[in-house]
Amino acid sequence: MTDDGNRPHKFSEGQGFDQDYSDFSLDPPELKVDPTKVDPVDSRVLTDILDRRNVDPDEIDFETLLDVGLSYMQINRFEEATEAFERVARYAQDDDPIAQEAWVNKGAAHAELEEWDEAIGAYREALSIDDDSEHAATAHTNLAYALWESGRTADALDHAERAVELDPRFAQAWYNRGFFLHERGLNEEAVNAFDNAIRLGQSAPYVLEEKARALEELGRDEEAEQVQAQADEIRQEAEQQMVEEF
Repeated sequence: MTDDGNRPHKFSEGQGFDQDYSDFSLDPPELKVDPTKVDPVDSRVLTDILDRRNVDPDEIDFETLLDVGLSYMQINRFEEATEAFERVARYAQDDDPIAQEAWVNKGAAHAELEEWDEAIGAYREALSIDDDSEHAATAHTNLAYALWESGRTADALDHAERAVELDPRFAQAWYNRGFFLHERGLNEEAVNAFDNAIRLGQSAPYVLEEKARALEELGRDEEAEQVQAQADEIRQEAEQQMVEEF
């Protein structure tokens, strides 16, 4: 059976970041930085080299600067990441998809700092650019997460629903939808959403545990026990693998 006592809510905060970004560097030629003269992790570097009085926006390589922000994320320098992403968003044209991508990433960086108001603002900026793009589903599901964390739960499910509408194969969006439905007591729909997430590859223990809780509240105790056992098995296997590796 599942344990309902004092459980912290757990749900997805978005797709996150891949592990295959290039090594952290602020020395691309496009940014004209001499790494022998500046500290590449000095947060003032971006301000100095990208100040509008010194650099023509047409000279900025937005893809490179976006990678700078992602590299900051990789080394947990989230404040610097927000600055890099905001510069991409501010300098790029609003109709350029990279501006929306930058706003979404800026929101994720603020979320890492638990700056929920700033994260919400960034996601709303992203959606104001285009509510029907490849980045919109991520913006909606991340916005739902930030709204929930900030205590503004009324609209969280609406944004989770919109994310699923935009990208029916977005596993994390289905999981979030299931989480919010379960919190509202709509457990039959929640189980269906969790099943979709699992079919799409979102089979982490916490997903299975949420499904087990929803099943339990529906009175389907035997199914709940089976799903919980599956979650426990996956967690034990992961722990054993960590022990063997270290």
